[in-house]
Amino acid sequence: MTIRVLLLEDEELVRSGIRMILESASDIEVIAEAADGSRAVELAETHHPDVVLTDIQMPHVDGLSVTERLARRIPVVVLTTFDLDEYVHTALRHGAAGFLLKDTPPLDLVNAVRVVARGEAMISPRITKRLLSTFAADPVREPARARLTPLTPREHDVTLAIARGLSNAEIARSLDLSESTVKVHIGRIMAKLDATNRTQVAILVHDAGLV
Repeated sequence: MTIRVLLLEDEELVRSGIRMILESASDIEVIAEAADGSRAVELAETHHPDVVLTDIQMPHVDGLSVTERLARRIPVVVLTTFDLDEYVHTALRHGAAGFLLKDTPPLDLVNAVRVVARGEAMISPRITKRLLSTFAADPVREPARARLTPLTPREHDVTLAIARGLSNAEIARSLDLSESTVKVHIGRIMAKLDATNRTQVAILVHDAGLV
């Protein structure tokens, strides 16, 4: 199945390069693109992409606003030159399924699109260590733990596995479950936690100090 991508990037040369990288993969197609986020919702409704890939700094409407508007309906990957904490935190709080830097190797960019298209998450390794240390220092553990209380023991196990970055197949093996059962658990977890995607689930677990 072809993964349909909506690409938002204000620099034409960079946008062309990203499109070439993505379309070098036989299973990815860039079905629409724009130089800013002002048309993001319109293009998403017209073309029904599987993944939105957006820059942060764009004229008129930036990538963080695009993420806030679309992430509950479509997986959004933020691709940027800037790894500022405020950008990372805001993008992930808004529901971004991925956050990558523009020096990401081409194959990793292609893989990130595939990963988020199947409902998982991808964060640039250079950001991950600093990001998790920030969450560990954030004094919000008790409220975060309270949000996890509606989960059943098995859902709690799956939630911790998500926070450790395991894929559905890895969760299934580690907990001796089928992948279809894991998917059911993840759907229920996201509903109970009012989470848009796995990244937000992982953030909540780290906020609670459980990983």
